[in-house]
Amino acid sequence: MPEMKKNPSESQFALCIENRDCDDLEKRKIYQILPYEEAAQEGYLRVIDESWEDYLYPASYFIFVELPCKAKDALAN
Repeated sequence: MPEMKKNPSESQFALCIENRDCDDLEKRKIYQILPYEEAAQEGYLRVIDESWEDYLYPASYFIFVELPCKAKDALAN
């Protein structure tokens, strides 16, 4: 799998809007999304979930959000 981006201000984040059959996701919570082109082409996102591990989840469970740099830095650490 590709490595996580080093610069938190370049990180992507998404709001969870669905968590059906996913115990490690909480609705209405923002998650860090890691780059993984192959998964994205198949309709999945690589997400750091509540277990603090990254797993693939359906992209339809998330809405990408744009955050200020300070918020990105806080969430990525």
